[in-house]
Amino acid sequence: MPNITVELLSGRTLDQRREFVAAVTESAIAILGAKRESVRIVFTEIEKTDVANGGVLVADA
Repeated sequence: MPNITVELLSGRTLDQRREFVAAVTESAIAILGAKRESVRIVFTEIEKTDVANGGVLVADA
Protein backbone atom coordinates (compact mmCIF):
# COMPACT_ATOMS: atom_id res chain seq x y z
CA MET A 1 0.00 0.00 0.00
CA PRO A 2 1.67 3.24 -1.09
CA ASN A 3 1.49 6.00 1.51
CA ILE A 4 2.36 9.27 -0.17
CA THR A 5 2.99 12.39 1.89
CA VAL A 6 2.96 15.74 0.13
CA GLU A 7 4.23 18.95 1.72
CA LEU A 8 3.13 22.10 -0.03
CA LEU A 9 2.72 25.77 0.61
CA SER A 10 -0.78 26.68 1.70
CA GLY A 11 -3.08 28.25 -0.82
CA ARG A 12 -3.74 25.44 -3.28
CA THR A 13 -7.38 25.11 -4.25
CA LEU A 14 -9.53 22.07 -3.67
CA ASP A 15 -9.71 21.53 -7.44
CA GLN A 16 -5.89 21.57 -7.66
CA ARG A 17 -5.71 18.95 -4.93
CA ARG A 18 -8.31 16.81 -6.66
CA GLU A 19 -6.37 16.96 -9.93
CA PHE A 20 -3.10 16.19 -8.15
CA VAL A 21 -4.42 13.16 -6.27
CA ALA A 22 -6.02 11.79 -9.42
CA ALA A 23 -2.75 12.06 -11.35
CA VAL A 24 -0.58 10.67 -8.55
CA THR A 25 -2.99 7.81 -7.92
CA GLU A 26 -2.97 6.88 -11.61
CA SER A 27 0.84 6.94 -11.59
CA ALA A 28 1.01 4.73 -8.49
CA ILE A 29 -1.33 2.24 -10.15
CA ALA A 30 0.61 2.21 -13.42
CA ILE A 31 4.15 2.25 -12.04
CA LEU A 32 3.84 0.44 -8.72
CA GLY A 33 1.01 -1.92 -9.57
CA ALA A 34 -0.94 -0.59 -6.61
CA LYS A 35 -4.66 -1.09 -6.21
CA ARG A 36 -6.57 2.18 -6.46
CA GLU A 37 -8.15 1.73 -3.04
CA SER A 38 -4.76 1.20 -1.41
CA VAL A 39 -3.19 4.47 -2.58
CA ARG A 40 -3.16 6.89 0.37
CA ILE A 41 -2.14 10.53 -0.08
CA VAL A 42 -1.78 12.96 2.83
CA PHE A 43 -1.26 16.68 2.39
CA THR A 44 0.68 18.72 4.92
CA GLU A 45 0.34 22.45 4.43
CA ILE A 46 3.20 24.69 5.39
CA GLU A 47 3.19 28.45 5.58
CA LYS A 48 5.64 30.67 3.74
CA THR A 49 7.08 31.64 7.12
CA ASP A 50 7.84 27.99 7.92
CA VAL A 51 10.24 27.23 5.07
CA ALA A 52 13.38 28.76 3.60
CA ASN A 53 15.25 28.24 0.36
CA GLY A 54 18.87 29.23 0.08
CA GLY A 55 18.88 30.87 3.49
CA VAL A 56 15.87 33.09 2.78
CA LEU A 57 12.36 32.58 4.12
CA VAL A 58 9.93 31.99 1.30
CA ALA A 59 7.80 34.77 2.81
CA ASP A 60 10.68 37.18 2.21
CA ALA A 61 11.43 36.11 -1.36
